[in-house]
Amino acid sequence: MKGLHHVGITVKDLEMSIRFYHDVLGLEFSNEPSPWFDSPELGPAVGVPGAALRQVSLVLGDTTLELLEYKSPPTETEKPLLSNNIGASHVAFVVNDIHATKADLEAKGIEFYSDVNVVDEGVLAGWRWVYFEDPDGYPLELVEVAYYNAEERREGIATYLESRATAA
Repeated sequence: MKGLHHVGITVKDLEMSIRFYHDVLGLEFSNEPSPWFDSPELGPAVGVPGAALRQVSLVLGDTTLELLEYKSPPTETEKPLLSNNIGASHVAFVVNDIHATKADLEAKGIEFYSDVNVVDEGVLAGWRWVYFEDPDGYPLELVEVAYYNAEERREGIATYLESRATAA
């Protein structure tokens, strides 16, 4: 594998999500919203029998975020899974100044789960992070990497890999 191509999120209303991700968060269009796709081959291809969907791809830096709206079949959930559920996910955005970005988004009406969390010990030392939600309740995260202790990380990874080899 060479890299991560895109991350996809299923949304309730594509236009509402475009207003949030493009207009509020500032992601740029990679393609315009697609027409509805509903060929008989689509369901088996995406693992959703009877699927009919449309999508848009938005970009931020080197990352593409694909938003998908399904017309059919009807969703089985009202909200995204909570973070502790198998299959749950979230998207994290790297920022230069987490406090300024958080304040800017709060001024646009975004509510955050907490204050900025600061990690200065352990495997994530240097991280500053905070969660918020998109209009469907999908969890999103802002991350500022204030510093990165490369040597400590390399040593931790080596120790972990060695413990796996001796346990096998």
